[in-house]
Order: sequence, then C-alpha cells, then structure tokens
Amino acid sequence: MTELAKSFEPAAIEALWGPLWEASGIYEPTLDPNRPSFCIQLPPPNVTGTLHMGHAFNQTIMDALTRYHRMRGFNALWVPGTDHAGIATQIVVERQLQEQGLSRHDLGRKNFVAQVWDWKASSGATITQQMRRMGDSVSWGHEYFTMDDKLSKVVVETFVRLYDEGLIYRGKRLVSWDPALKSAVSDLEVESEEEDGFLWHIRYPLEDGSGGIVVATTRPETMLGDVAVMVHPDDERYTSFVGKTVRLPLTDRLIPVIADDYVDREFGTGAVKVTPAHDANDYAVGQRHGLPSIGILALDATVNDNAPAAYRGLDRFEARKRVVADLGAMGLLVETKKHRLTVPRCTRTGQIVEPMLTDQWFVAMTKPGAGGQSIAQQAIDAVASGEVRFVPENWVNTYNQWMNNIQDWCISRQLWWGHQIPAWYAADGQVVVARDEAEARQRAAAAGYTGALTRDEDVLDTWYSSALVPFSTLGWPARTLEQDLFLPGSVLVTGYDIIFFWVARMIMMTKHFTGKPPFRRVYIHGLVLDAHGHKMSKSEGNVLDPVDLIDGIELPGLLAKRVVGLRKPEDAPKVRKATEAEFPQGIPGYGADALRFTFAALASLGRTINFDSKRCEGYRNFCNKLWNATRFVLMNCEGQDCGLKDHTKAECAPGQPLHGYLQFSPADRWITGELQRVEAAVAQGFADYRLDNVAGAAYAFVWDEYCDWYLEIAKVQLQQGTEAQQRATRRTLIRTLETVLRLLHPLTPFITAELWDTVAVVAGRKMAGSTDTVASAPYPQAQLGKVDPEAHAWVARLKAAVVACRQLRSEMNLQPGERVPLLAAGDAGFVETAAPLLKALARLSEVRTLDEGAFAAATAAAPVTLAGDLRMALHVEVDVDAELERLGKEIARLQGEIGKAEGKLGNAGFVSRAPASVVEQERQRLAGFSQSLARLQDQRRRLAPSSA
Repeated sequence: MTELAKSFEPAAIEALWGPLWEASGIYEPTLDPNRPSFCIQLPPPNVTGTLHMGHAFNQTIMDALTRYHRMRGFNALWVPGTDHAGIATQIVVERQLQEQGLSRHDLGRKNFVAQVWDWKASSGATITQQMRRMGDSVSWGHEYFTMDDKLSKVVVETFVRLYDEGLIYRGKRLVSWDPALKSAVSDLEVESEEEDGFLWHIRYPLEDGSGGIVVATTRPETMLGDVAVMVHPDDERYTSFVGKTVRLPLTDRLIPVIADDYVDREFGTGAVKVTPAHDANDYAVGQRHGLPSIGILALDATVNDNAPAAYRGLDRFEARKRVVADLGAMGLLVETKKHRLTVPRCTRTGQIVEPMLTDQWFVAMTKPGAGGQSIAQQAIDAVASGEVRFVPENWVNTYNQWMNNIQDWCISRQLWWGHQIPAWYAADGQVVVARDEAEARQRAAAAGYTGALTRDEDVLDTWYSSALVPFSTLGWPARTLEQDLFLPGSVLVTGYDIIFFWVARMIMMTKHFTGKPPFRRVYIHGLVLDAHGHKMSKSEGNVLDPVDLIDGIELPGLLAKRVVGLRKPEDAPKVRKATEAEFPQGIPGYGADALRFTFAALASLGRTINFDSKRCEGYRNFCNKLWNATRFVLMNCEGQDCGLKDHTKAECAPGQPLHGYLQFSPADRWITGELQRVEAAVAQGFADYRLDNVAGAAYAFVWDEYCDWYLEIAKVQLQQGTEAQQRATRRTLIRTLETVLRLLHPLTPFITAELWDTVAVVAGRKMAGSTDTVASAPYPQAQLGKVDPEAHAWVARLKAAVVACRQLRSEMNLQPGERVPLLAAGDAGFVETAAPLLKALARLSEVRTLDEGAFAAATAAAPVTLAGDLRMALHVEVDVDAELERLGKEIARLQGEIGKAEGKLGNAGFVSRAPASVVEQERQRLAGFSQSLARLQDQRRRLAPSSA
C-alpha cells in the first residue's frame, strides 16, 4: 500500500520532479517526420535579469502549451535562451569596475569584453535557475546565448548578405542618444513621463528692423542650432512674416521664416523654432524644406564649437541657464511660463535622451531587395495573407499601423559589449563589409585597395540578434531536419509592448532569409499589474518575486527587497507601510503549482491583469483538495478489485463468465460523461489560447463535480452496493482521477506527477516499477459518445433534491449532526432509488414516500420545498411558539433589509451615479430578500394561520 503524506507539501515534490524530468531527457524534442510538430520560442530574457511576474505569467502559458502538445504526441520543442542585453550588461560590469576605482577604458576593449564573459559565467544564469523553479519544460539542450559562436556566425552572415543586397547602409540620421552611455538607444529603452518645466517666449528680431516674431520653446539652449522659424500657413497672424528673415539671437545668423502644416497654432505663440539636428519632427521639417542641420551638442551633451564661443564646453543644462540669462539681458526674453512637458529618459541610466544627428548603421525597411519586395512588405504580406495570425485579432491593427509607417532601423550602438559590426575602413574612407578580416582584405584587394584596414568599433543593437532566433537557433544557414520540423514555429507568446521591437522584426528577418514565417500564431497576453492595477516596477517598490510566492518570504525580507532600487529613495517609508498593510505576515509559500494555476486562471484576452496574491491561496486550497481526494481514492481502491479485468462486451452478456462483473450506477455514468465534457472544454480552451477557460473548466470539474458530489456518492455506493456496484464505483473513482491528473498536468505539473506516479499503477495505466511519468502519458481526448443524457438528468434531479433538503435544514436551524426524516411526494421510483444517497448527502434519518393527500396532511404545519416534480418537507417536532417567535424575528429583519434596498433603488442619485454592477447587485439582493420573506411568511402561515 502506498502511503501519501497527510497534506500537500510542494517544496519536496518540486525538488524531486524538476531535476528528474530534466535528467530523463523528456524535455528534448522527438524528431519524427511522421508526427505533427509543435515549436515555441522563449522571448529571451536579459542575461542580467531575474524572473519577474511578467516572465512567470508568460512562461506558465508557454509551458502549459508545450506540455499539452508533448502529451498529445507532437514533436515538441520549447527553445530557451538569454539575450546578451548590450546596454544593461555593460552597465552592470562597468559599475563593478567603478567599485574598484576602474573604468572600461582602463582595461581596454579586449580585456573589458573578457571581464563581461567572466561575469556571465558566474552570475548570468540566475533567470534560468528560476525558470526551473517554475517547472518550465524547455529543451535545455537547445539553450542559447545570443553571443554564442553559433548565433554570432548567423548575425554576421545576415549582416553581410543584407549589405551586399543593398539593404544595410551607413548614414547620418537623427537617433535617440544617451549622453551618459554615449550611445544610440532603442525606443524600448526610453520612457517618457510628464515633468514640470518651463515654456520660454523669445523674440527673434526681423532683419529689416520692422519688428520681431516671438517663438515658444521648452529647450532654449538648442536655439543656438536653429535654422528657421516656422508658422502655420493658415495662421493670419503671421502671413506677412513668411518669406522674411530674422536675426537669430546670440549667434547673429540670419534664418528664414517658413510655413508648414506641422505647426500647432494653439501651442505657445503659434510660432516655433526649427532645429533639425536636435528634434525628430524638426528633422522631418528640415528634410521637406531643404534646411541645413546644425548640431550644437557634443556626444556627451556639452555645447560644441558650432555654437558661439561663450557657450562652448558648457553642459546642456548649464548652457540653458546661460542662454536664458543672456536673452533677458538683451531684452529678448518676453515671458517665462511654468509648463508640463514630456521628458524622455533612458531606463538604463535615467539620463534625459537627446535627439542626436550621428553616423549610424541602418537596415532599409522599404527598399526592394533582391526578390523584388522590401523587408517590411514581406512582413506585411505574411500577416495580410494569414500566414501569421494574431490572437486576439485586434492586435493586427497595431502591427499594421507600425509596419505601414515604418522607418529605417538603426542597428548600431556605441558600446563594447555586443556583436561588433563586421565592417572595416580603408585609409581612403572606403567601407568593406565581410564575414571576417581575411575576407575583408580579399574584398578590399578586389576593389583595388591593399592598405591598412580598421574595424568599426560599434556593436549591433541587441534586437538584431533577437530577431534572428526563429532560424538561427535551428541551424541556419545549413538545411537541417529541425528547420523542416520546427520552422515555422507554432505560436509566439508575448506581451503587446514588444510587437514592434521583436515580433515584427522576427517576421521581417525570417521571411527574408528563409521564405517562411517564424511562427503561425502570435498570442498577445496582457500586462501583469499589481492588485491595485498599477504597473509593477522595482523603482516603485511594488514588485513581487515569483519565487517568493513559491517558497514564501517573511515580512522583514520582503520589506528589504522592496526598498532597493527605488526611483525616489525618499518613498521608502511609504513603500514599507503599503507592504506591511498588504502582507502583514509576509507571503506564505504557495508552491509552483498554485502560482501557475493562478496565472492560467488570469490568462484572458484582456490588455491588463491585476494580480492579487490571495488568488494563489485559493489555488493552493485546490491542490490540497486534489491531494486529499487522491488519498481517499487510494484508500478505497489500492489493493482492491477495481474492475480492471480485461473483458469484451460479449463476455459480459447474460450467461457468460463476466456477466454482472460491473454494474455502473447513474452517478458513475454521469461523472464519466462530465469528464468527457470537461476534456472537450479543455481542448477548446487550448485551441483558442484561452488558458483561463482551461483552468476554469478543470477547476469546476474537480472541485464541484468530482470532489463535492461524486466522492460523496461513491462513499455510499462503496458502503451499500453489491460487489459489482462496488467494483464499478472503484473503477470509476480511480480511472476518473487518473484522467484528471493527466488533464491538469500542463497547468500543475508537480502535484500531478507525484499523484499520478501512484494512481496510474492502481488504475492500470502504468506498470509497477516503470519509470514512465505523467509528462509523457497521453493527453485525455474527449469521447462525447460516452455522455449519458439519462444519467445526467438523474443526477441533476438528485442534486436538486439534496440542495433543497439542505436549504430546508438551514431555514429550520437544524444542527449539522441532527438527522431527521424526509417526507416526499412525487416520483416514488426515483425517491426509492435515490433514498440511500439522499440520506447520506442531506443527513436524513430516513426517506418516506407519501401520496399527495398524506403528504398534505403531514406537512400542514411544516415548510415545503420543491425540487422539480418532487414536493419535500422535513419531519421535525416543532415548538410552535418558539418557531413562530424565530420566524417573526427573521421576517422583521428581512423586511428591514428590503426597506433599505428599496430606499437605495428608489434614490435617483444612487441609481445614476453608482456603477452599473453595484446597482445590479442591489437589485439582486432585493430579489433574494423578497423570495426569502415570501417563503418564511408561508411557513408562519402553516404554523399558525391566524398570524400570517
């Protein structure tokens, strides 16, 4: 006999099964061309990162899908990897050097890069260890790092091919620039927030001395690079100014007044300065009007030599103060207003990002390639044709909006950590792009140059290598079996925030280089927020560590975690107070299964998900319920005859040896049919990427139908049934449970593995001593032909009768252990068959069936309830006076509640201002009170007609 622990303790189970599965090789994909294939790519987290709630939510969905398809017999591959995270990683290592009083320049590029690799080897695997704690069944044999040799070769190969095709070029463009990093940064690394600032009104004198034009700006220091003043062509205030020239204050340069529809006439004075070198919109205006670009900031955001001598070398903000002061002294500062403005800051350094005109490498997005189509058009067509579909479909609009307005992609970064751009420069300025230096020399020689070559120092944008992973991880450019099986992948699971940065770029690059889409489906899930609907952020002190929810954490440790890395350190007391209020005892350990089930239940198609850790408690209770149900089933089935003897239908015929071997009750047939229905619902949920529906259907079946109803029915059948009935009950108990464990496994892998290991043997689904686990067992497939409508109807009548009896017990204030007779009138055959179950489930001493006349006489003074065509009453000796007194008090209470509810609903202000859900809830309360009142008044009338 197997002795399960008395309670579910997840830590030991997780410690056993995770390493066991990984060591067994079950996570590695089969490579059978005759099987269907399922492939999913992990959005590679930064190597510097730790698992956060968004990762855990995203990975729960991916793991559930992978386990589901693996159990269905697919070649199942979940590809894991981490991103080298150029900026983030370089910052981490540079800070370590700063603590030693060193900079990367002290080490030199080669030694610094070696230092980063050392850091990666010692500290870069944190997130993959945390993934194992979540139970992620990724193919660790396929794990990659985007700077690995294999992937680096693909990066270089694609760069060279795109350059040779004329789709990569180097040019001077305006980019987002971080003056601290001294590098271009991607839009994803920039967050814009409203901050307090000023709007300065500055008079620009007309050259002809006839007056001036007042412009409004939030960045007066950049006026040193102005090349025009701009007004709206329909703004009558400035019609006469267009075409004239003004003298740019502080520089004595003459610049034109131009008209352009871009101007917002309501902003400031309606006249604005144009500085193409320091504003993206001004840059576009400059291109339209053929204006020059004058950059007045160096790469460290100090003023350069293009500005007047008085400002050279000043920091941009010091220059701002000097410019404003000098304008005031000249009488040209008309007005200074407080103003809320949007300020872009780099999320890595906190620095205000500058639009900077620099030489960078770009991928041409809209230029036709060798195949006649642009990279962007191929990606647009892949979605338009249905090769790639979004779930939910509305995200197609977001994708198309960006793709149809796409700009060339800046792929160079001024860092040391990353894929160094495979370009060399000749002394005469000639650019040579090649796979390595030897090839560069060959190409240069072929072009007639044999002198020295200097390697470009820039590295590629991290997103460039990430865009290649659908094929770089499967052996491209070689032709491999894995590419045949797993490209395109089945689905990409990701958040909406990287549709542009990663999803679109994978589609573009994969289509261009392989002719295939990278995946068939893109499942966009919502953003995980905290319980109050706020974005989780370490800088705001409201993050939760998924491992803390798995293992638990005491309050002091949680407080210490939450005040590290705050954007405003002065907020620490407020963060501590909020944390103490939400988690007064810290966070209990819920285990990985409960956390995963919580995430699955939250995986709707909404844009946001409010995560309340109290939901984990409910799903931990579910795990406990499943554990205890299994203990009950094993106690009653293990070592017993569970009716598993192989037999044919003919052998069960009358007169044959196994006639009467199994006698299934309506309840047995009902739970078998309900199991088929939940299997169908779960399959539909997976097909629709609705894990909330999968979780909801499985939860409702296990908790409500199997545990709360069938197990209680089975107890009676095991105690009072014949051998054939008991055998059938045991078979139904153990086989249903075994199937449920397989059904739940994709969501809750650890507890189902532990329980299935024993249950499957008893159920005859696994040989004793076998190393088979639930992870490789076949996934349940619905057989709706097993649904028995008659059994379903019979159990529905039974449930209705039991619920009605329980309600009567509650109304009559009967103690839980007090058993009384049930009087019933109606279908005598049903009542007689159901009597043993009614007695047990409704705690009755006996069940008496009466005809209508006898029933009416026996229940003249008793409350009567209806359950379908049955009339039922409990036979209880009642102290009439005491019961009338009790009923009177309860009736008075209900009348009071009805009065309050009617008062609220009669208040037009409440109905119009309160949320619709609150008003509807009040209406439902009123209806419930009214029904209860009518029932109690009927009871009082029966007891004492004169008092009704």
